[in-house]
Amino acid sequence: MDTTLIRAIQEPFLKSDIPDVRTGDEVEIVQTFTEGSKEREQKFRGLVIHTRGDSPLTRTIVVRKEVSGVGVERIIPLHSPTISSIKVLRKFKVRRKNIGFIRNLRGKAARLKEIK
Repeated sequence: MDTTLIRAIQEPFLKSDIPDVRTGDEVEIVQTFTEGSKEREQKFRGLVIHTRGDSPLTRTIVVRKEVSGVGVERIIPLHSPTISSIKVLRKFKVRRKNIGFIRNLRGKAARLKEIK
């Protein structure tokens, strides 16, 4: 396959304001929803537990947060038109691309070391 052709086709759909998001980052994502004629924004703040996608347009992240003791996860395409902004709040030291094991950890065991 001709990668230059694929890149040329994908170029108009790529966003330029996407920060470098990696596994172990705490992020806040603002997503825009259209309900009928109204538009509203919704914030989702959590820990990136997995990154996926080899080409820029197919890059996705899995963000996890706990709400009232229940884990909530979202798969978010980085270059989706519904994503208004992505902000990296904190970075934690992780040694893997997928830290899905953190789902089973509670309390002190689930702590990660912050990178200052």
